[in-house]
Amino acid sequence: MSDTKIIPMPVLGKHAINTYLVLGRRPVIVDAGTPGSGRKIYDQVAQHGVDPQDIALIVLTHGHIDHFGSAAELRRLTGAPVAGHAADLGPYRTGRSRQPYLPTGATGRLMKRSKAMHVTVERVEPDVLLTGETSLSDYGVDARIMPTPGHTAGSVSVLTDTGDLVAGDLVANSFMGLITGRPANPPFHDDPLRNLASLREMLALNPARLHVGHGTALDPERVRRWANREEHRLHTLAAKGRLLQRTEPASS
Repeated sequence: MSDTKIIPMPVLGKHAINTYLVLGRRPVIVDAGTPGSGRKIYDQVAQHGVDPQDIALIVLTHGHIDHFGSAAELRRLTGAPVAGHAADLGPYRTGRSRQPYLPTGATGRLMKRSKAMHVTVERVEPDVLLTGETSLSDYGVDARIMPTPGHTAGSVSVLTDTGDLVAGDLVANSFMGLITGRPANPPFHDDPLRNLASLREMLALNPARLHVGHGTALDPERVRRWANREEHRLHTLAAKGRLLQRTEPASS
């Protein structure tokens, strides 16, 4: 087993929106950022001493435009194939996040009104269609892609054999990463209870760190304590009929 290294590559602010470079025997990129950030990601890869043409795979954690917005551009720049889950094919094929957005709190309610959240980005057809747990060993990394539905139906995370979990929007830092180290919901979830179940499934695997789409790496023990409080909050909302949850099936 080779050592695996996780390098954050922010595309907005210091860590407001992150992509990741996963280094093993070959490099893999996780997430493709907002539209128009392909060249920025490409240049950051090179700045870390990696030839972008050596990228073995681009893994998309889910079908929101701040995570797949530059996937097609990055594929053209690097020549690397793109991997995405079948349940999020609709957004990938249309270039639009599945709507309406379902806010998890005040930040989501505010962001939902922004025109930037409703743009159409360049479509991308995944070269590697994910449906279940998938090893990355053939791409040079000792890691697994793990389905973690809830944030979207096709959300996935990447778990390395050294214990790093690249978790997409399974959990975030507070206020889109502005308050670092404090676990919080991202602005939107399609199914908050299913997302929480996925988070607990990943925590049960005892990851060493959680690398997230918004903010800095989170401590698993702190995330566990937050998840306990979040479970109580969600069940209280559900009992009052106030839990926002997408009910229609995902379609491609």
